[in-house]
Amino acid sequence: MKTSRKKFVSVFLISGFAFLFIFNVIFRSVVRLIPESGESFLGTESLTGWKSIVSTILYPIKIVLVGPMLPLINLPDPPPPFLVIGFAFYWTILALAIHYLISKIKRSQLKT
Repeated sequence: MKTSRKKFVSVFLISGFAFLFIFNVIFRSVVRLIPESGESFLGTESLTGWKSIVSTILYPIKIVLVGPMLPLINLPDPPPPFLVIGFAFYWTILALAIHYLISKIKRSQLKT
């Protein structure tokens, strides 16, 4: 099944924002997309039981999605749209790179 670039990028952006929101709600008990300034974005308070295991499994995904954006997050009191636009820009580039790699792999498999 062939997916257009626009559709892939939009699904990637929606999934990225949903991932951050759900992660913050479940593991940080904060109903926000982006934590307040000064809070650790990657870390969480001490977790118990299943939350600790799931958080450890999801940590590499969060590093890829959020890691390069940490300098923007640590700015003193940035306006919220600035962070959302920054995430959207970074994730768009990431989604385009992933789409390119997937399409290249599919093309190489069709040739053989």
